[in-house]
Amino acid sequence: MNLHQFRFVQEAARRRLNLTETAKALHTSQPGISKAILELEEELGVDIFARHGKRLKRITEPGEQVLRSIEIIMREVANLRRIGQDYTLQEAGTISIAATHTQARYVLPGPVAALRSRYPKVSVSLHQGTPEQVAQMILDDAAEVGMATEKLTQYDDLVTLPCYEWRHVAVMPTDHPLAQLERLDLDDLAAQPLISYHPSFTGRSRIDAAFEHRGLAPQFVLEAIDSDVIKTYARLGLGVGIVAEMAVRDDPLFSVTAEMCARPVGHLFGTNVARIAFKRGAYLRNFVYAFAQLLSDRLSRHLVERAMSGHPEGDDACGL
Repeated sequence: MNLHQFRFVQEAARRRLNLTETAKALHTSQPGISKAILELEEELGVDIFARHGKRLKRITEPGEQVLRSIEIIMREVANLRRIGQDYTLQEAGTISIAATHTQARYVLPGPVAALRSRYPKVSVSLHQGTPEQVAQMILDDAAEVGMATEKLTQYDDLVTLPCYEWRHVAVMPTDHPLAQLERLDLDDLAAQPLISYHPSFTGRSRIDAAFEHRGLAPQFVLEAIDSDVIKTYARLGLGVGIVAEMAVRDDPLFSVTAEMCARPVGHLFGTNVARIAFKRGAYLRNFVYAFAQLLSDRLSRHLVERAMSGHPEGDDACGL
């Protein structure tokens, strides 16, 4: 047996047993993958996959156990590579970060710039996606670090730690009726057309839950994953925007004399927690620990190491 066979089995499972897609992802031929998997099954003496003709139909019971072992083997292979890079490249290499748009646009620029200044031989590969895609990129070793507000804690194979707290704000032109109010309530917002995030992004679940709890049915006329898109349509008068507070912090549109204003609505929708995530059992290089601390001084190397070793400190230890 060899690593190529393990990789083929692992990727076939990830691609929902579609060998055509598996071959494309691994830049090889479908017959070669089929042959390698059959050879591994013959060597192990069990069927990893049940078949209908030449097509894979499902993962067998022993196949599930084989896949769990392969995941461990491939994770440790990735760790070996990182250990080698850590000691041979002298704090050089690439850090791959997966994040939602809000994190990538408003939170990461400062820490990434600081990391590049401290480690000039380290390059950054930044991927954007939904919280689910962020989680999957980490699990698939396509990213080493993930950042999102929603969903990350739902994955048992991820180690997640709270990074910082944030709240929503309502945004509108300065001549909008709600701009004259210093403190908004849910009835004020429910009476207006609203623009906010797609339901899987940036604390939207808290917004929906607050309205539902009050028995209100607001009209969301536009949903987006991009805070800048929400602000643009709110500026055009399409509706009142609800965005993360960091999306307006340095925006000149919201200066004292500007045409847009923001009103805090954290008292309506509560506090959100952005989290950093790593693959459970992964080896983290020195500059990854440094990057975590640049994101938040709560994320000390000691805290991250304990969490990665199976001793979660909990949100209280991070000051949240």
